[in-house]
Amino acid sequence: MHIFRAGLLSALVAAVAIFALQHYPQVSQAYSLDSAPEVPEFTHAEAHNWINSEPLTWNDLRGQVVLLDFWTFMCWNCYRSFPWLNSMEADLEGEDFTVVGVHSPEFESEKDITRIRERVEHFKLHHPIMVDNDMSYWNAIGNRYWPAYFLVDKQGRVRYFFAGETHEGDKQ
Repeated sequence: MHIFRAGLLSALVAAVAIFALQHYPQVSQAYSLDSAPEVPEFTHAEAHNWINSEPLTWNDLRGQVVLLDFWTFMCWNCYRSFPWLNSMEADLEGEDFTVVGVHSPEFESEKDITRIRERVEHFKLHHPIMVDNDMSYWNAIGNRYWPAYFLVDKQGRVRYFFAGETHEGDKQ
């Protein structure tokens, strides 16, 4: 069973990378193991800055493949990507895989935690979400896009990055 899981996760990593490089070559990057940067530690450790989870650290996530999803609640491209994200989570339930959302606001009005929580509930997002109202994690990882995805391997290294709208079924 462990070999199957490792194969499934390797297939996921490959599928995400192939999708990103085919559909978003101008805003995607694949890293070899030798060049993969270590993911920066989460910048918010207070409970009020996390939705659907207690505050996480990368040590908590070690041994899992993590897909970081940078979004903001007034971004339509982000909204259209949530079915893809929810589908991927459902397909990989029970595997060593998790999604961590990072809500980084583009506008001052997007810093309202009540409105963020409403959007999380509306789009049925059940994964942990860090509220990055000061954009500190956005800056730490060097992001510039909504939505943007960083695929982090089990050792805490960023292996793939891509930005842009996704759609349910894109990973096939």
